[in-house]
Amino acid sequence: MGFIYCTSSRPDGNMSLCYGDTRDAVDNRKAFLAKSGIDYPGLVCAKQVHGAGVYYVTEKDSGRGALDYQSSIDDTDAFISDKKNLALAIFTADCPAIFLYDPLKPAIGLIHAGWRSTKQNIVKKTIRLMQERFGSEPGGLKVTLGPAIRSCCYEVGEEFSDTFGSAVTKRGSRYYLDLSLVNTRELLECGVGEENISDSKVCTCCRDNEFFSFRREGDACGRMMAVAALSG
Repeated sequence: MGFIYCTSSRPDGNMSLCYGDTRDAVDNRKAFLAKSGIDYPGLVCAKQVHGAGVYYVTEKDSGRGALDYQSSIDDTDAFISDKKNLALAIFTADCPAIFLYDPLKPAIGLIHAGWRSTKQNIVKKTIRLMQERFGSEPGGLKVTLGPAIRSCCYEVGEEFSDTFGSAVTKRGSRYYLDLSLVNTRELLECGVGEENISDSKVCTCCRDNEFFSFRREGDACGRMMAVAALSG
């Protein structure tokens, strides 16, 4: 069984059914997923709340949130699954998307890791649930961190230093957070091998022609879509 994962970019259009200009979102999803051979009506989506809810996806969830926002899975910022040909999706506009793949079980995880979810240790909770459900060993997980706002652009308040420590750097009188670094450290603490972690190191806020960025664009901002699926 193989692993398919991908992240859309700004030229692919807005993928959200509730943020930005949503008129073409379903068509955008259809066109983007066709490149990976994924059936877009079966997509599984979440109503993301910047929390630490992790949801186990099975065949009964197929299509939830694919064509309308209302049917999306409530109060969820991470998915896990061991079911093949079932595509999981999260939506981002600066927050890191984190893909987890256990090739031995096989099983997958997909995390929307904004700062609030990261503060609540969503990576640790997702890996723990993969251990409980699938018997996954953290040392065997393959992990990829997608494009996200980086410390070059992610200005935060001084109080973030109390929560995120050395991942917050000071330049002049301002403070900047490296959220991907925080999550990478947590992956390592969970037992994921450093050699098994890949980080895109791309800043969504810097590259305005390539990515949507909530920090740059505000409430009118569209969303990219991160998708993960087991194929077989």
